[in-house]
Amino acid sequence: MNVFRQSGGFLSNVPPVVKNLLAINVLVFVGMLIDENYMIEHFALYFPGTRPFEFWQLITHMFLHDGWLHIFFNMYTLLIFGSVLENYIGSKKFLLLYFLSAFGAVALHFFSQYMSLLFSSQMTYLAPTVGASGAIFGVVIGYVMIFPNSILMLIFPPIPMKAKWLAIIFVVIELVLGIIGYMDGVAHFAHLGGIFTGFLLMYIWKKTNRLYNRDKWF
Repeated sequence: MNVFRQSGGFLSNVPPVVKNLLAINVLVFVGMLIDENYMIEHFALYFPGTRPFEFWQLITHMFLHDGWLHIFFNMYTLLIFGSVLENYIGSKKFLLLYFLSAFGAVALHFFSQYMSLLFSSQMTYLAPTVGASGAIFGVVIGYVMIFPNSILMLIFPPIPMKAKWLAIIFVVIELVLGIIGYMDGVAHFAHLGGIFTGFLLMYIWKKTNRLYNRDKWF
C-alpha cells in the first residue's frame, strides 16, 4: 500500500503537519544563521530556576538546531517517518504525538540534569538544550509500532534490519551512553524521554482501538 498521494509534485506528497513543521524549523534555522547568540540566549531551553529560563523555551527550543547536520538529520527523519505516520493516524494524532514526545523528552532531560546537580561534588554547568530530537524519536517509535517488521537500512554499517530490532538496539545504546555520560553535549535522556512518551501514547491508542480514529485525539 502506498500511503503517499500519487498526483502533484513532491510537496503534495507531504502531509500538512509534517510540511508545516519542516517550514517552521527551516525558518527558525535561518534566524539562527542571522544571530545565533540572540536565538540561543532567548529561545534555547535552560534549566528551571536559572536566570535565563523562560516558560516559552519549553516550546521554542525544539525549533532550534545546532548546525547543518543537526537540522538535516532531524528534518530528514521527520520527512521520511513522519509523512508515513501522519498519513496513517491522521494529522491531529500526529501533532499530539509530536508535541507530547517533545515534552516527555524535556521532563526526563530535566530529571537527569537535576540528578546531575544532586550527586555532583562540584558545580555542574547545565548547557542550554536545543533540537527537535525528542519529538522526532517519538515519531520514529510511533512508526516502529505500526511497522515493526519493515526493513530499514542502516547508514553505518550499511546493513538491513527490522525496525523493531533497530529500535531496541538504539534504546539500549542511548541508555548506556546516558548513564556513562559519553558524548558530552548530547541529551541522551531527552531522546529516551521522547521514545518512552511516543511508545506510551501509541500503546494507549492501540489498546483502546483509537489509533486509526482520526476524529478523536484520545
